[in-house]
This record gives sequence, structure tokens and C-alpha cells, in this order.
Amino acid sequence: MLKKIEAIIREDKVNDVREALKKIGIVGMNMIEIRGHGRQGGISLVGRAGSYQVDMLTKIQINIILSENNLENTIEAILNSARTGEPGDGIIFIYPVDEVIRIRTRERGQDAMMYPDDIDVRKKRGA
Repeated sequence: MLKKIEAIIREDKVNDVREALKKIGIVGMNMIEIRGHGRQGGISLVGRAGSYQVDMLTKIQINIILSENNLENTIEAILNSARTGEPGDGIIFIYPVDEVIRIRTRERGQDAMMYPDDIDVRKKRGA
């Protein structure tokens, strides 16, 4: 079964997360700049005019579709590379994916998700 990981992380951790994912063989992903807040409700900033609350913080959303057997390794890579230990580190959502179709080739399911040197190809090689 295929899964979708939707990870919302700090802007300054994007390169760390991307490198960690690349290291384990996650090739396909997309990233979107978003704004929002979670439990912390935003941050307080102090300027010349006084303090003010910023409640819609810029975050990065990373979307990855992958086979279920690669899920835990990918989650661990994100957790280890995105964590600062401070509020606002982010959150990960996991969704089931019913179907994937590559438009160019019309491949479906797992075949549509294969990339050269991705995590599944590495596993088949025993790397």
C-alpha cells in the first residue's frame, strides 16, 4: 500500500531534512511554503513600537508518496533532521494513497513511484 507523508517543518530545517531524505533514497517529493501556527499560537516580537504577536508563521510543507515498507525509515529521517527541541518544530501527517498514475507512461501504483536510485531500488540491490 502507498502512503502520503505531509510534514510541516521550520523554514530553517528544509536543507537538513532534504539531505536526510536524499541520504536514505527518497528521490521524489515536493515542498510548499505555507503560513500557520500550531499549539504555540505564534510568537511575540518586540520592536521599536512595542511588542506584537505574529500568529501566522511561515513553515514548509513537504509531501512524499512512498510505499508503506519505507514509511518508518522516512519518518525517522524527518524527525531526526527537523527537530530542534523547541516549540514550533512541526508535525507529520500520514495518509493512505488509493492510486498513483504517472501521466507520461500511464504506469500505476508502485511502478509509477519508482525512480532511479530511490529507496526501493536501493533495497532491491541490497544497499
